[in-house]
Amino acid sequence: MASEDTKKLQDKLVKAYDLGWKDLNEDTLAAVDAFCEGYKEYLTISKTERLCAAYTVMLAEAQGFKSLEYYQNLGKVVPGDKVYVVFRKKTVALFVVGQEGLEQGMNIIGAHIDAPRLDLKPAPLYQENDMAYFKTHYYGGIKKYQWVTTPLALHGTVVKKDGEVINVSLGEKDDEPVFCVTDLLPHLSQEQNQKKLAEGITGEGLNLIVGSIPYADEDIRDAVKLNILKRLNEDYGIVEEDFACAEFEAVPAGAARDVGFDRSFVGSYGQDDRVCAYTTLKAILDVQEVPERTLCAIMADKEEIGSYGSTGMQSKFFENELAELIDLTEDHKPELTLRRCLKNSAFLSADVTAAVDPNFPGTHDSRNAAYAGKGLVISKYGGSRGKAGSNDAHAEFLGRLRTCFNDAGVVWQMGELGRVDLGGGGTIAYMLAEYGMDVVDCGPALLSMHSPFELCSKIDVYMTYKGYSAFYSL
Repeated sequence: MASEDTKKLQDKLVKAYDLGWKDLNEDTLAAVDAFCEGYKEYLTISKTERLCAAYTVMLAEAQGFKSLEYYQNLGKVVPGDKVYVVFRKKTVALFVVGQEGLEQGMNIIGAHIDAPRLDLKPAPLYQENDMAYFKTHYYGGIKKYQWVTTPLALHGTVVKKDGEVINVSLGEKDDEPVFCVTDLLPHLSQEQNQKKLAEGITGEGLNLIVGSIPYADEDIRDAVKLNILKRLNEDYGIVEEDFACAEFEAVPAGAARDVGFDRSFVGSYGQDDRVCAYTTLKAILDVQEVPERTLCAIMADKEEIGSYGSTGMQSKFFENELAELIDLTEDHKPELTLRRCLKNSAFLSADVTAAVDPNFPGTHDSRNAAYAGKGLVISKYGGSRGKAGSNDAHAEFLGRLRTCFNDAGVVWQMGELGRVDLGGGGTIAYMLAEYGMDVVDCGPALLSMHSPFELCSKIDVYMTYKGYSAFYSL
């Protein structure tokens, strides 16, 4: 039996990443449950990046945030002002103006609000064997077989010929129809079963079944397709050509749910990376005092396909909007202030990582892996093949972050995505690091990441929020 002195030495020298649930009092447990109820509502409402952006703005305005245009009409911003910017209805940036000048830098947390899904092709509707289908093109990294035989809802934005914009949402309510991709029955799957897992379902095979009743005229061709177009025209006033000027996303239908007898997990589509978007949003909305440094929250689009496009972090939208904010201060050297602000900022790349799954042993180095239920994960680096494409955080910044989290009572752990040489992944971290700012990846660990139903431990959700709140006070 170890002596008392040995136990004290062990406590002093050895770092044990304990379960976040350990020794929680009733008040904290209640706070975890209450926070996750709001999170589940957010997930249920925010099935697409457009819906996420709109819901973010609604919550921000309720907490006193006003649009950049509002402050531009005033001609200035002052410490304590709360500003939001929406770009292309898919990306949002929030600012709480601090007492220090912007050239001193900001505390920034950046998450992304896009998620893997099935997008409709520009000419999606066709008829085959007296059934109507939508052609899709999958978005982001998915396992295609996971998207068959699961109920899907459609969310879309259509710009009609006359310029009218129509928003479509179908399949989320209990009394609404859903859509799905069909699969072979086991009795006829001998050939399919011989294929590699990645080849059992093809990208061109991810076609949504959308109807089978023909238009009541036996002399016309593609009568089922025509009947679907007739219904779409009656319900939404759209014609087939309107699909060319539309964005339609097929996503898993239904609400976020508790998982487990003890309800310790949240199960839902889109938790990569909306768990970080929501916790970031709540952290900045909860700021009451005027901060020393300006605080910023980014909810970006297009991360799942490399952050390309005007709404992704590889574009200049963030830099441009920051320049607009600087223009509302009394700054006399705006370009230099912009560069200094970016260089002197600290950035949490708020993104998830992969939790160890006992059903799939051997995917992680167990001594450097992230575990569900052990709190917020700090990932010093990402990338693959020798950290390629990765930001690799500096020791000094990690030291500040460790002190910050420990002082705030945040349960945290270190972790990497998976075993060396097995694979890897990237985030938006390196894009912000290009400005010279301190950057590190920081978010909870998920089970079944990129699937239609991801799992996140509730204690990890709460500790992520708590960690982000602490960072805003750094």
